[in-house]
Amino acid sequence: MRRVAIATLLASLWLTPASAQTADTVLFNGKIVTVDRDFSIREAVAVSNGRVLATGTSAAMRKLAGEHARLIDLGGRTVIPGLTDGHIHGIRAALTFGTEVNWIGVPTLKEALDKIRDAAKTQAAGSWIIVAGGWTEEQFAEKRRPTPKEIFDAAPNNPVYIQHLYDWALLSPRAMEMLNIHEDADVAPGGKLVRDADNKPTGELEAGGNALGKIFDKLPRPTAEQQVESSRKFFREMNSLGITGIVDGGGVSMYPANYQALFKLWHDKALTVRVAYHLCAPKPGGEIADLQTLTSLLPQNFGDDMLHFNGPGEILIWADWTDGDITSDGKEKLSEMLRWAASKGYSIQIHWNPDRTVHELLDVVANVNKDYSVRDLRWSVLHLYNASEENLKRMQALGLIWGVQDGLYFGGERLQKDVGSDAAKQLPRIVTALKMGIVVTAGTDAHRVSSYNPFVSLQWYFDGTTIGGVKTRGEAEAPSRRQALEMYTRNTAYAANDDDKRGTLEAGKFADLAVLSADYLTAPVKEIGKIKSLLTMVGGNVVYAAAPFASAEPPKPR
Repeated sequence: MRRVAIATLLASLWLTPASAQTADTVLFNGKIVTVDRDFSIREAVAVSNGRVLATGTSAAMRKLAGEHARLIDLGGRTVIPGLTDGHIHGIRAALTFGTEVNWIGVPTLKEALDKIRDAAKTQAAGSWIIVAGGWTEEQFAEKRRPTPKEIFDAAPNNPVYIQHLYDWALLSPRAMEMLNIHEDADVAPGGKLVRDADNKPTGELEAGGNALGKIFDKLPRPTAEQQVESSRKFFREMNSLGITGIVDGGGVSMYPANYQALFKLWHDKALTVRVAYHLCAPKPGGEIADLQTLTSLLPQNFGDDMLHFNGPGEILIWADWTDGDITSDGKEKLSEMLRWAASKGYSIQIHWNPDRTVHELLDVVANVNKDYSVRDLRWSVLHLYNASEENLKRMQALGLIWGVQDGLYFGGERLQKDVGSDAAKQLPRIVTALKMGIVVTAGTDAHRVSSYNPFVSLQWYFDGTTIGGVKTRGEAEAPSRRQALEMYTRNTAYAANDDDKRGTLEAGKFADLAVLSADYLTAPVKEIGKIKSLLTMVGGNVVYAAAPFASAEPPKPR
């Protein structure tokens, strides 16, 4: 309530005429995509005290400039509101970003293996080499995963851990030995060791997210100092892609202690992205009691404009996090959890993949809705790539948000094989959902299962072509460029409970923006994924700058 009151006061202050105020920054001679209700395009934007003062012609905005205002000539470039990833595991990814080997976007297996070799040469002798995800064999020209021998040859003296999505991992012999993995029981629950013709483990593991999460928890963690610096680097990487905010889902391997690096940056006023974070139940069995304890001092939206608590999620009950059928006991616990969340006024995010079982979730939500209206709580159902029209209608009636990440960019071939090519052309039904009036949010679910690059995600929304080059979705369900940009700005700000303060470049809202390397509205679809930010601002402060705007970035803190 306090944040709402403050936001109302600030909005009232910005109702004074623009002529009565002066701008401290003016970006002019550009193409300002405001993403307001009319999707207005302007030439310039004036910024004052971290907020948008006005938008309009270059001449009009320059007249608002104060005596010492910073004037930035955009040279005709396009400016969009800063992007917000509506569902990402960014806090977790940030902790180890600086110490991992990154295969995201690497085009060949040969180059991926070269990265392992380079790490073996440059890292301390015997140190762990970790590829935590974000890749798939379909991105490689070779169209295959690495073999155990290739990994051993690349780094014979290092323990190596390589994870593929949430279904497979490859460990070097030293890694298997150090983690004491010898039998299937060592990769429980549900994991299985791949064995050779002599029945010896090869180092390959076939396991789901629960088992892989337990293994990942056993890997050595960076020091507290490394985690802070790694987080700083990751958020700057996000800034370079036009990201100014994230809605973090928590997820596997996210425990209360894992938030300390984030809180350190926040405390030091060194955050360069706005973070709305969700807390997951840390372990199976006592989910409700654990979340009640963790949130006892966390009312909805507790925090400030850079960091705030956005409610429980995405794993509320471990029994519903898997992609199988939820048990009757799990459904009962889920009902209790959601009823408690509704009574507290919490927003939630909930992971749910298969359409064939989502009626179980919607039944629970409908029953809770009889006692507590959930329409204004901004509850999000994540993934659900094969959502049917029937279930989308039920979601719309309940006021649920649909978070559609770009998972099918990495797994579209698998879905096509499961449902058939004709059915896959309709999935996900984004346009159908938007026509129904559902708030659809964009995001990546990065970084273990996908890339964190929002422009790669946007390109997939448009053309439905996977990382392997297979077009699995037809044009009928492809959102327009306006709709997709709204999914990444206005809609994600709504899911973060921040739509009154950001998500568009309108007077009174935060000056969170990105100057793009190419025009998002006119660039060929196949070129969208290559777009980067040349200048990113959060609250009017430059947090990332590249040529020709490099001089606009303040010196980095020592």
